Amino acid sequence: MKKNEIFLTGYAKLPEGITARELYGVVALGMTVNRETSEILDAEPTLSTYLARTFVKELLVGEKLNNIEHIENKFRHHYFGSAKKAILTAIKICYKNYKKIRGDL
Repeated sequence: MKKNEIFLTGYAKLPEGITARELYGVVALGMTVNRETSEILDAEPTLSTYLARTFVKELLVGEKLNNIEHIENKFRHHYFGSAKKAILTAIKICYKNYKKIRGDL
């Protein structure tokens, strides 16, 4: 673990009728973030397929959590899975937690 690395989580209820809801009930998103730069270093959501988990990770890693509008925009233009709303909610919760840690709230 690096000195400025922190771990954040966000949770959101998944929509009914999708496999991930049957497996987990909620989407949990864990991410490691550089405390100083807000760069997302790694991310992992609880989604039912490897492809979905990998796709979400690739959309997030390297982005700045402080640039939440850009992240939301990327998801709106590239992610069309049924869990989109839940994932975005989980990301926003991670962002709010990051701001609390940084003392911005």
